[in-house]
Amino acid sequence: MITTTEIAPDIYRISTYIKEIDLQFNQFIIKDSEPLLYHTGMRRMFPLAHEAVSKIIDPSHIRWISFSHFEADECGSLNEWLEAAPLSQAVCSTVGALVNLSDYASRPPRGMAVDEVLNTGKYRFCFRPTPHLPHGWDAGMTFEETNRILFCSDLFLQYGNREALTESDVTDRVRDALVKYQSGPLKDSMPYTSKTEPLLQGLAALKPKILATMHGSSFQGDCEHALYELAQVMREVFGGR
Repeated sequence: MITTTEIAPDIYRISTYIKEIDLQFNQFIIKDSEPLLYHTGMRRMFPLAHEAVSKIIDPSHIRWISFSHFEADECGSLNEWLEAAPLSQAVCSTVGALVNLSDYASRPPRGMAVDEVLNTGKYRFCFRPTPHLPHGWDAGMTFEETNRILFCSDLFLQYGNREALTESDVTDRVRDALVKYQSGPLKDSMPYTSKTEPLLQGLAALKPKILATMHGSSFQGDCEHALYELAQVMREVFGGR
């Protein structure tokens, strides 16, 4: 099942719910002079995702394709999107461009340095490297400065077919999901290091108004506090090992 919701001006969440694993996979399309797709989804999701995007913009007009880290749900259908949008270019961390996309992508990617800004017209996307948060040394987060939206990948993971946007505290959902992960085959999916909390504190300092998540509801509210709470939850779940 796939649903589309405008969670902020020109920011659309496209959500695919996989009942068998009780998990949503969310992509975001930003409608602007140079449209941006955040998360490509997996290759098998491409036809439905392409159809969903086509109801918002002409997919061939996508200029930028971005994501946090090299993983199937983040960038598995990257080359399909690059083919569908002939002028598009992948955008990721400098590390990701060097070690992954320089070989994987069908066109050269753009690597982003710390606090480098990508301008799509009305909107500005500031890149913040977050190595090993949520996982992968190439990981990074993107902060849209106008709407103050932090595209935070697997952080704030929630199981279930959740509402697109919530103002309710999601901490308990996130704790339950991380505990569940620790008891399954994806155990240790999020490393907890000496840099975990400083990185989360750096993201909190951006004072986002919306947290756009890959899995589960996006959160609107006191996102600074939510990021500090996430640091505590990750310490509880992962930090004692």
